[in-house]
Amino acid sequence: MNADTPPTARCCDEYAAISRRGLLRGALALAGTTTVLGSAVVTASPAAAAPAPARSMLVVLSLRGAADGLSLVVPHADPVYYAARPRIAVPVESLLARDAMFGLHPSLAPLLPLWNAGRLAAVHATGLPAPNRSHFAAMEEIEDADPGSAVRRGWLNRLLGTDPARHPLHGFHLGAGVVPASLYGPEPVMAAGRVDSVTIPGDDQSDTSRSRVTSLHTLWDDDTSSLATGMRSAFDAVSSFAPAQSVPSRKADYPDTDLGRAMAEAARILKGDVGVQVVTVDQGDWDMHSDLGTLSWGRMRSNATDLAGSVATFFDDLGSVGDRVTLVALSEFGRRVRENANHGLDHGHGNVMLLAGAGVRGGRYHGRWPGLSDDDDADLRVTTDYRSVLAEVVSSRFGASTAAVFPGFTPEPVGAMGG
Repeated sequence: MNADTPPTARCCDEYAAISRRGLLRGALALAGTTTVLGSAVVTASPAAAAPAPARSMLVVLSLRGAADGLSLVVPHADPVYYAARPRIAVPVESLLARDAMFGLHPSLAPLLPLWNAGRLAAVHATGLPAPNRSHFAAMEEIEDADPGSAVRRGWLNRLLGTDPARHPLHGFHLGAGVVPASLYGPEPVMAAGRVDSVTIPGDDQSDTSRSRVTSLHTLWDDDTSSLATGMRSAFDAVSSFAPAQSVPSRKADYPDTDLGRAMAEAARILKGDVGVQVVTVDQGDWDMHSDLGTLSWGRMRSNATDLAGSVATFFDDLGSVGDRVTLVALSEFGRRVRENANHGLDHGHGNVMLLAGAGVRGGRYHGRWPGLSDDDDADLRVTTDYRSVLAEVVSSRFGASTAAVFPGFTPEPVGAMGG
């Protein structure tokens, strides 16, 4: 194989079978009554006043498929890293923002201005308290964040529940059809693939269409059924969301990728100041059993380039609104230390989390490094429970009770958030 001819990309059968609709098919029923308006989904809530602009906003970016944190943030001073990855290791001289132990993958170069401004940080050796190498189970476990509980409710839904006001716009998933496990639960939320799809079909076409909307209100406004509650919640959400739709899109400035388009839509929502507190976005295709590659070719290079370009443009797009926005990027688990025969890596345990934006103690690497070992089953050991990182975000940005958001868990100090 020469360096310009990557092998055929393959992922594990489990991850290949995952679709957002298939994985979370039961989420809507568990989240309560839902209403579908075009391609937007709104979970029901009692009638509520239009939400006030959010003082703090959180974007949770899920790197679906188990990203290799040892490639994104390289432990160059650990000699096992280069011994275990003779073909796919990132050369030390190519690393960015290098300190005595770590450095960033060179494809993350668009993020350097955020790093140098103290607005981007990494927390290494994070993850679930015990290894879980099933994509299905690990995604659910990391998004429920309540081990041992039989209650199907995500940590972001619990976070929204700490606010006494309840409105579907407080939580927003940018994706088709259903919300991720982190958002589903009793608190009302919304999901849509595009900002402009949040509308009542036909509402903007003619006088006849306006009569249609009037008829829908006549039909549902005085009804006492649960479906009517969902319809009224949807009407309210659509009306309250209108300012976001008037924000011009800078989509052309973003990477022409699914993530780039989603982040462009997220920026419109947050700049619209419609009361959204939490936005969730996915970036898929991180399951690199083969074709992770090198700096010359491979999916790590392309995925990291997409991630960095999308996040960097997002914060530039936000302008002054970015002073209220914190972004967390995380994945369900990491990859093994040792490369396999296919220029890839199998399922592992520990990983890295990236934090950007408001309140982040950036320009540095956080966490306790456990050291690597080199054998077929070697993992990066977890020294920081991922909930400790999220707890700092929850408490510093929202003033929320970490006990309410992460039941039964006592966070350890990480130092990644500064207020």
